[in-house]
Amino acid sequence: QVQLVESGGGLVQAGGSLRLSCAASVRSGHTFTHYAMGWFRQAPGKEREFVSGITWSGYSTHYTDSVKGRFTISRDNAKNTVYLQMNSLKPEDTAVYYCAAGDGVFASGSKYDYWGRGTQVTVSS
Repeated sequence: QVQLVESGGGLVQAGGSLRLSCAASVRSGHTFTHYAMGWFRQAPGKEREFVSGITWSGYSTHYTDSVKGRFTISRDNAKNTVYLQMNSLKPEDTAVYYCAAGDGVFASGSKYDYWGRGTQVTVSS
């Protein structure tokens, strides 16, 4: 079992920055390094979408096109934490952001086994 808790959301003006954190508590026989991590978001009235993912080692990262060059995913395996640095934020980035853990980095949320409860990010124009 893995528990994920997101933090770092808030209200920011367009062009600003936020850093999201996702702290993992791993209770099974696995360790945090067993899991690839993903960030997803869901805006009101829209489907959940993949934002970014990172492999267990942190060596490989993936981004949806709309955030490339603005968002950076990273992880600190010693702290069981994954981060999403979000720069040059736009109003269209407004959403609830969720982190997820799974066996690999996939754009489909159904491939992930564990989810956090989310953190709200609101970008004002």
